[in-house]
Amino acid sequence: MISKRLRVSEPTAARPGPGLLPETLLRTLDVNLARRVEGLLAGDYRSQLIGRGTELAQLRPYDPETDDVRHIDWKATARTGIPHVRVHLAERILVSWIVVDTTLSMEFGTADRRKADVAEGVALALGYAATRRGNKLGTVVFGEDGVSAQAPRQGRPGMMGLINGLRGVVPSGAGSSLEAALRYTGKLARQRALVVVISDFRGDRDWRRPLLEVAGRHEVICVEVRDPREQELPDAGELRLVDPETGRQLRVNTSSAVLRRRFAAAAEEERRSLAAMLAGAGVRHAVVSTEGDWLRSLTGFLRARPGRT
Repeated sequence: MISKRLRVSEPTAARPGPGLLPETLLRTLDVNLARRVEGLLAGDYRSQLIGRGTELAQLRPYDPETDDVRHIDWKATARTGIPHVRVHLAERILVSWIVVDTTLSMEFGTADRRKADVAEGVALALGYAATRRGNKLGTVVFGEDGVSAQAPRQGRPGMMGLINGLRGVVPSGAGSSLEAALRYTGKLARQRALVVVISDFRGDRDWRRPLLEVAGRHEVICVEVRDPREQELPDAGELRLVDPETGRQLRVNTSSAVLRRRFAAAAEEERRSLAAMLAGAGVRHAVVSTEGDWLRSLTGFLRARPGRT
């Protein structure tokens, strides 16, 4: 386990955190994300450069699951006794941006943890994978205080930028919504990049246009975080429901089977329309839950072929 290294704060009963991040699953996630990154580099991004890269960027240990044996540097291998590959500039410069929602709706959670805990875990796991192999990671975090960003950096500095961003949003005057965060990301991400948006995608959908603009220039994955009680009401008598972002309150009698069926149908339709909107924007859409093993779900999503998710 390496969960202690990938932690924003100590877990508490109220804020249990994302749970354990097993090294075996993180390595699998790393390999699957690397394959998607390789596909991105082999496409439009690499075609803008001359050949496959002529400037040597670094030598690093050979990974049999992701590296081409033709890239092995035999001199370095003979000198160190460990297989090494040559990584050229054109092949290594990929920037990943992780956009994380920390608004009040993410504080909700009725299963194993809060949506904020799952979002934190997704960000840390993907950040771990995105900073491997010499790639860079930038972070955009938005919450009630506004939007803040950490510039793209390699390796440990990139991960520390993500962790610092998750520890608290520094007001930037750029707004506090997903729309503002996507517009901010679009301004910052100048070179072709992988952009991962982690949110519950609740509330107004005024973010559609900036998402289209970002997706038009970058590879985008949207990771939706759900809680079971957002999809189905329990039979728990009279409840007072509160919208955490607007403060609006509503009393409902959950003993009514008709009400529970109507709620479930409306929730399913709302999520179906979200999925259709994301598909229409040309972005990949993953769903993880506060219930169960969200990391296995995320790993399975990245392992699947684009046409099957």
